[in-house]
Amino acid sequence: MKMKTKIEQKFNFEDLMVYQKALEYVDYVYKITSGFPRAELFSLADQFRRAATSICLNIAEGSGGSKLEFNRFLRIARRSIRECIAITEISLRQRFINNEDRHKSRDYCVEISKMVSGLMKSLK
Repeated sequence: MKMKTKIEQKFNFEDLMVYQKALEYVDYVYKITSGFPRAELFSLADQFRRAATSICLNIAEGSGGSKLEFNRFLRIARRSIRECIAITEISLRQRFINNEDRHKSRDYCVEISKMVSGLMKSLK
């Protein structure tokens, strides 16, 4: 007997380019923080991962409400982006990441921030 494969249901936010880019950034943050010293696993590395993840989570959560609510969640996502910028700089200063990682992290943050701002404008 042949089993039918169930078609996976998608949520609207999953098609947003900004959500996809934010997921890429989470992957990148997990990659670079895996090289942090053990002593940082439950402090800066964990905070970096939570801030990057927060960007995705706020886009997803906010998309299910009104335009006003979505804008509020997108503002929170932008704050998490700024947090990632600060953590990136601290990580460089503490020599947990190199300059190349710093630039790549900042590039992701700038791009995602622009995308979030554009989405916010489109909701008005």
